[in-house]
Amino acid sequence: MTPQDSVPIIPSFGGEGDDGQRKLAIICSKGNLDMAYPGLILGAAALGNGIETHLFFTFWGFDMIAKTRMAKLKFSPVGNTAMHLPIGDARMPQALAPLPGIQALATKMMRKQISELDVPEPPELLQQIVDMGGHLWGCRMSADMMGLTEDDLFDGVEAIINADTFIEKTYGAQLLFI
Repeated sequence: MTPQDSVPIIPSFGGEGDDGQRKLAIICSKGNLDMAYPGLILGAAALGNGIETHLFFTFWGFDMIAKTRMAKLKFSPVGNTAMHLPIGDARMPQALAPLPGIQALATKMMRKQISELDVPEPPELLQQIVDMGGHLWGCRMSADMMGLTEDDLFDGVEAIINADTFIEKTYGAQLLFI
């Protein structure tokens, strides 16, 4: 068989008897401001396209749904070699990243840039996802490690579940790990 004769591989996310309903499962494992937006924006976009969407918050991703932390997410330039300054194509030198006050400055700068694009803050995006029919789940192991209960979490979180239950609920879904 030559490359011209090969058949493209097209993934199928359904099983036998697939009803054509797409599902997206997003595992949110990071609680930094810059890592909150990809999962939340992709989740909202999927719902806007009629895709059943489940977000599973684990480890530091719990910061996105913990009532006491969700509105205070920070951006850390430490280790982020791609951090651009809002002037031209300048990048922040890594030697400056760990200095006192840099995290606060970087967070303020990122919040301003996101606000100028009229993108909502993470708590508002979470509410939009819930309002659009999305499902939010907390990870049982992470909740136990952090001593958190459902009362400590954003009201739109449906439950704290274990990994097996999440896998069962998202059977046949595309999976994104962020």
